[in-house]
Amino acid sequence: MERVSHNRKNILVFPCGSEVALEIYRSLKNDIHYHLIGANSVEDHGRFVYEDYIGNLPMVDNEDFLPTLKRIVAERKVDAVYPAMDLVLSVIKNAEDLLGCKVITSPKETVDICLSKTRTYNNLKDLVKVPEIYEDFEDSRIFPVFCKYDIGYGARGAQKVSSFNELIEYRKTHPNSITCEFLPGEEYTVDCFTDRNGNLLYYGPRIRKRVSNGISVNTVPYGDNKNEIREIVSAINGALKFRGAWFVQLKRDKDGVLALLEIAARLGGSSSLFRGKGVNFALMSIYDAFDVPISVLENDYPIEMDRALDNVYKIEFDYDEVYCDFDDCLVLDDDFVNTEMISFLFKCINEKKKITLLSRHYRDINMDLKRLRLDGIFDNVIHITDGTSKAEYIKSKKCIFIDDSFSERKRVHDTIGIPVFSVDMVKYL
Repeated sequence: MERVSHNRKNILVFPCGSEVALEIYRSLKNDIHYHLIGANSVEDHGRFVYEDYIGNLPMVDNEDFLPTLKRIVAERKVDAVYPAMDLVLSVIKNAEDLLGCKVITSPKETVDICLSKTRTYNNLKDLVKVPEIYEDFEDSRIFPVFCKYDIGYGARGAQKVSSFNELIEYRKTHPNSITCEFLPGEEYTVDCFTDRNGNLLYYGPRIRKRVSNGISVNTVPYGDNKNEIREIVSAINGALKFRGAWFVQLKRDKDGVLALLEIAARLGGSSSLFRGKGVNFALMSIYDAFDVPISVLENDYPIEMDRALDNVYKIEFDYDEVYCDFDDCLVLDDDFVNTEMISFLFKCINEKKKITLLSRHYRDINMDLKRLRLDGIFDNVIHITDGTSKAEYIKSKKCIFIDDSFSERKRVHDTIGIPVFSVDMVKYL
């Protein structure tokens, strides 16, 4: 159910299924000041996550994209568009005046520079170490080299190349790539935040311990020698005009010297590591975009983030009442509350669904509800003390039944014909 407030600002996130967009959603979904609208050109995970969702936008390189986006901004009274992919940042930021709303990223000159690795290197080569770009490949001593797209992000199209013949084959299929010095050392991401006055308020280096498809899926803060990293990001922040969240990728060369791989004028998908310490890059970026003064409060404790593929489901069934069991369903081992079940029940409360506890509990059910601090959740509590079938107490067919017992579920299903769910199926709801 969509929460509505006339005082909330409407923030449109596009494309809403990218890893960045999913982190924006997690960062902002419970903030009372903003209402998130997800928009996409392709059907992906975003439509399962964003409650307010707009699909079928033209692709960003289609001539109808900006007119369509402008119409949506006007119709939905969008206060700001939050671009969530590198290739989209430049297009939308350069159309900020046309759209008539804020675009949450750095100034367009910075966005355009960061989009291209060669432009990035040319602008910063006198301030920080950047990889050497090779044009002449006659000297075999330069190999191995590292090839990647000039305009692109993450590891897309990136490849270590060990010989001239291998390089020729690579360039046939990657014509818009550059060939760089190979950096064999450890790689870091540094998540940064710069306010509207150009002040670098925060930088958080982290080690990319495990990477999948260019995304850091296991990462921890790096604190061994932050001074060398601080000097690099401070120099970059002084040379380019950032606003809000941004990050840099750094890698050590064969001598252990840190070199710049790339910069992105957006938050990193794995910057949620630092959100776990109190640094919410998406929220700070929006506050700053609307000229709200920002300060950073970071908790001091060790933290590690590991990401794995997760599932989200949408079941097409309309119901307005839930019947739920107690033992081994709502409560496990007599004393442990099933937090996944509790989360679902409160989701139902938010959606104004009726909740009935239907139990054969062997003690006083009301006393145990109070003991476990669960009293007050249910609209009705039905305590069955004989062998009566639970199906006899279910009066509606527009409802669902949750119970750990297969026999109970089968009897309700066969008698009433409503959907029935075991405890492990609650996440599907």
